[in-house]
Amino acid sequence: MQLARDDLGALARGYALLGSGGGGSTTMLELMLGSSDGWPIDVADAPSLDPATPCLGVAFVGSTMLLSERMPGAAPFSSLLAAVERWLGHPVPAVCSLEGGGMNGLAPLTLAGSHTVVDADCTGRAVPGLDQMSLFVDRVPGLVFACETGADGVALVEATRAIDAERVVRSAIIQAGGVGCAVLAGFTVGDLHEHAIEGHLARALGLGRSFLAAATAPLPVLAEELGGQVLAEGRIASIATSPADPHVNAVEISGHGGAIHRVITRSETLAVLSDGVLVASAPTIIVILDAVSREILEVTDLGLARHVAVLGLPAPDWWNARPDRRARVVPSAYGLADLDAA
Repeated sequence: MQLARDDLGALARGYALLGSGGGGSTTMLELMLGSSDGWPIDVADAPSLDPATPCLGVAFVGSTMLLSERMPGAAPFSSLLAAVERWLGHPVPAVCSLEGGGMNGLAPLTLAGSHTVVDADCTGRAVPGLDQMSLFVDRVPGLVFACETGADGVALVEATRAIDAERVVRSAIIQAGGVGCAVLAGFTVGDLHEHAIEGHLARALGLGRSFLAAATAPLPVLAEELGGQVLAEGRIASIATSPADPHVNAVEISGHGGAIHRVITRSETLAVLSDGVLVASAPTIIVILDAVSREILEVTDLGLARHVAVLGLPAPDWWNARPDRRARVVPSAYGLADLDAA
């Protein structure tokens, strides 16, 4: 596949949809990539490459909103790439995405001038935890994380337990000021076939093109073009924070005909209930749009009296292929009981 500069807007919209209300705004990376001289960009299908090819994934970690105040440089991952190659003892010529939702879906394209971009992703949607990367979920051995610590410092973590990598990297990112870059390495292109979501960039591009083509169409038509369905529509009447977890909100929507919809959010949108009945939950990708402007909203954009529409898009098959995988992304994995779909 070859990406043209004109594909960037559609690709960004696709990744915004796959953020399920999280993942951070794509605007900064759209500006960075849009001004690049590296177009067109070749993207390789994993099966077309030697399976022994070393690969890495790149992402921004922490509060992505802080990036508007602390803009990354032209080569934000360079020091981390050097660190993992020193640790591994060999070059790593290929790159894939770690989090195919929100801004991080675009992150590997920043390395297109020096690395082979592989169409594979380690989440297929936005997720809050590094331990939810598919390579960690499937316990691929030998993984190495490198991240910023601030003041040009680099931390490198090789952990057999995924949660250890999440906690150490998260602590280092806090030390760095709340946001920073991260690189995951120690795997090959061959590992992506079983342990990642192949073809995810192509899906994001297709979704983005469909969204732009049907953005002004009636909501049922838009949802159908995206391969999903309308779950709810109405005006936000209240937003209540959970007393058990200050990061969890219940967004109440007054719908048509007196229906009451409730959307449960954390850093992403995790579940939708209509008149008390669960109609969708993660790993289903739940998208909230401004019903008037059709802007794709993040959970931080939700406010009282806003007229919104809620769509459900199919989750990547990878998450539903095995119970142990699915258990890592359903609402109960976030500490939210009774919201897992049967």
